[in-house]
Amino acid sequence: MSPSFDPQRILDVLCSHHVRFVVIGGSAAILHGAAYVTDDVDVCPATDRKNLAHLSDALTELAARIRVEGIPEGIEFSHDGESLGRAVIWNLVTNAGILDIAIDPAGVNGFVGLAENAIEFDLGEGAVVLVASLDDVIRSKRAANRPKDLQALPMLEAMRDRLR
Repeated sequence: MSPSFDPQRILDVLCSHHVRFVVIGGSAAILHGAAYVTDDVDVCPATDRKNLAHLSDALTELAARIRVEGIPEGIEFSHDGESLGRAVIWNLVTNAGILDIAIDPAGVNGFVGLAENAIEFDLGEGAVVLVASLDDVIRSKRAANRPKDLQALPMLEAMRDRLR
């Protein structure tokens, strides 16, 4: 599986399965208007059993597989709502590109904390998604403390300051 990246399709499938989630990371920064390049969609789902079951259904439609370096098509895995809630992060490849699912992203209080400050974005055709606030994106990138996240911070902070 070497799909072309179609973030709209990933988000549409999540929405069509009634998954409650917040778009985070670089994907959120782009939706806020950042000149940011990413090759994946990052989301943080609500972790109740029903929502994770909806997420499992969406992952089935997306033909999600575990992303593994050196294996472009990923590794097949069996999932349901219960098993999805057992991991902190899922790095997946789908038939619409890369999808990273963070159950408890660094520096924020999971879905509940992110949803409090999230902004609704209408992606068209009935797809309305919650997108993490720039403050939460910045907080999470700072807490993750990865080189690529730290490199993005000055641009994100400048953007946040301009929007205020």
